[in-house]
Amino acid sequence: MQALEILDYARQLQEVRGERAVLEAAQRATACEAKGDNEAAANWRRIQSALTTIQSPHMS
Repeated sequence: MQALEILDYARQLQEVRGERAVLEAAQRATACEAKGDNEAAANWRRIQSALTTIQSPHMS
């Protein structure tokens, strides 16, 4: 996935799952790793990271 796709997917997941979005991304990454799907796991980790950035309080 490209960076813009990651960010777009993270935003969509945030809208649907709210605060649980980061947890869901982490769980999906773990599940992919358990199946040996490292590429999908890496994408979910990137989504998780984007969600963490989106959810963190912004400093001004």
